[in-house]
Amino acid sequence: MATIVIYTKDWCGYCHAAKQLLTQLGYKFEDIDVTHDLARYQQMRELSGGRSTVPQVFIDGVSVGGYTELAALMRAGQLPQP
Repeated sequence: MATIVIYTKDWCGYCHAAKQLLTQLGYKFEDIDVTHDLARYQQMRELSGGRSTVPQVFIDGVSVGGYTELAALMRAGQLPQP
């Protein structure tokens, strides 16, 4: 099973949509809320190659981008099995 980590902020609609999509598809994931955590936000930026927007989704340690990219992977059938 793939390891999925998603960096989010509590006010972010795309974050909520990404988590909902993953949940509906049966994926378990680690949600790291960076709303008030500057250290984790900086960690997210380093891991994502400098991206500063949320959500940032990582599958098996590889950055796949945000909600739009996650949804595109799902539509293309390129997500690993849950």
